[in-house]
Formats: sequence, structure tokens, C-alpha cells
Amino acid sequence: MNLNTKKEMIFDAIKPTPSCHASTVLPLPNGEVLAAWFGGAKEGADDVDIWVSIRSDGKWSDAKKITAANDVPHWNPVLFLRLDGTVCLYFKVGKKIHSWHTWLTTSIDNGRTWSAPKELVPGDKGNGRGPVKNKNIRLSDGRILAPASSELDGMWLSFIDMSFDDGASWQQQADIETLEPGQEYVPMIQPTLWESSPGHVHMLTRTKVGLIYRSDSADYGATWSKAYKTPLLNNNSGIDLDKTDKGELYLVSNPVAENWGKRTPLTLMHSADNGETWEEVLVLEKEEGEYSYPAIVAQGNKLYITYTWNREKIAFWLIETK
Repeated sequence: MNLNTKKEMIFDAIKPTPSCHASTVLPLPNGEVLAAWFGGAKEGADDVDIWVSIRSDGKWSDAKKITAANDVPHWNPVLFLRLDGTVCLYFKVGKKIHSWHTWLTTSIDNGRTWSAPKELVPGDKGNGRGPVKNKNIRLSDGRILAPASSELDGMWLSFIDMSFDDGASWQQQADIETLEPGQEYVPMIQPTLWESSPGHVHMLTRTKVGLIYRSDSADYGATWSKAYKTPLLNNNSGIDLDKTDKGELYLVSNPVAENWGKRTPLTLMHSADNGETWEEVLVLEKEEGEYSYPAIVAQGNKLYITYTWNREKIAFWLIETK
């Protein structure tokens, strides 16, 4: 496959925080690109906030801090563009993962200023609504699906949050079943979604069993098949994919078959048959270290990718496909 690639660091010599992780990326209609991540002393520290940078004319701006609460860790930002051009930035807030909740801030000037953060579903007793790591998708009928998951009581469960009003309100759907006769429960979180044809939606998920799992829906995400294993290796680290206008899929992941395995290499894989088969088309990182938690957006013939680079920086790739 012919690919034109360009790799950058969103920040390099001057780091806004000692540690950073879990980026998200959003190309904007005006040609700029937004990226966000969480950063502080280390993951889970009280000083961890959300940071945002804008790529304009090929250069990244100084990172801007967003916080919803002092002395409470922030986690897993996710960017999304509403139909009216409003940029949504979702993120988690909580001392521990099992007690976090989802917050939302919005921007009407392409990420230069942001509203006061507010809880996405006030008073919700669950483990965080809306997207947990990967981007929302807007389906062919206009509804939005947020790929969600929870980690309450030691159970890893994936589900869909659904919105019919461009993200103003959300309806939580049932957990995706993973139990099969004679098989054990499969812990899975952090889904990534695509729609292959009107109403036919699919997800891949991170798991603890060395393989990526998949579930399918034929009714716009209202109900889902029991999740089943794929041949794709998974090291119990985040994954993300997106679908091009031509219907091709691109997946970024660490293809390592070991629970809590090493987070290298990080590769780009391609599927031309709706995820039935995959081929590796690019190795993004292969050295020793941690290269993880990717985000990918396909727009036209371009792929926009960000990921954690050794917990020290956020890497960005702009890839043109032929």
C-alpha cells in the first residue's frame, strides 16, 4: 500500500507536564487539528488535568489546561464535533477509575476558548457515561453512538450511550454480553465503532484475554450480538479504528498477545472487507518503550493519528493514502 507519512511531536523540548497519556484527535473543517490528552505528575495523581493543543499552519500551539476540579485526577479526553460546529471535549474525573464520572466542556471557536466544564449526566450512579476513550460516531440516520464501558466491582463491561439530539441528552443501552455456553465471562472495555451500511454497526474492544473481541448490531446500535473473539492480538491496552469514505478500515493497536503485555510495537492495520481480514501496512513505533492508547480519524484520503509516546510526549501522524 502506498502511504505518504509525516510524524510530529505535539510538544517537544518544553513539556507542559512530567507525564502525559490518552490522547484524542479531531481534524476541523477549517483545516486545523485539535488534540487533547491528560497530563500531570503521573497517571492518577491529583494534579492531572486535561490539556489541549491546536495545529494551525503546520504548527502546534502551546498546550492549554482544562480542569473541572482541583486536586482530583482527570482521565481519557475525547473530542467530537457537533453538527453546528461546536467542539465537544468529554473527559473523566475521579480519584479512581471505578469512581470516575464523565464531564463535558465545549468550544465554539475551534478550541481556543472553552465553556465551564459540567457533568455529562448529572447524578448518574454508574461508572461514567458517554465515550470512555474512543470517539463518538454519527450514524446514517443522525443518531450518535458513544462507545462506553464501566469497571464497577471489578467487572469490565462495554455498552453504548445513544443520543438523538446531537449529544444534548443520552440513553444508556444494555451491556454487551460476553457469556457463551461453556465459556467464561470475557472482560472488555473501551470499544471503538464503525457503521458499515445503514443501521449495521460494529465494535472492537480491548480485553484481558490476549485478543480483540467484536460485536455487531443490525438495528443502529439498539441491540448487539454476543461478543466474539477475532484473530487480532491485544495486550490489554487501548485500540482505535476508523472507516474511510471508501469503506476501508484502519486500526491502530499493539499486536501483542499477552495480558498487560508490552506496549510496543504500535502498528497500523488495514481491512478492505469490513474487518474480516487485516493486513499490517505501517509500523508506527517498534523500539522498546511504551507507545499506546492511539486515536485515529479518517477524513477523505487522510488519516490523523495520535498516541502516547513513552508517557513523555504525544505523537501525531498525518498519513495520506493512495
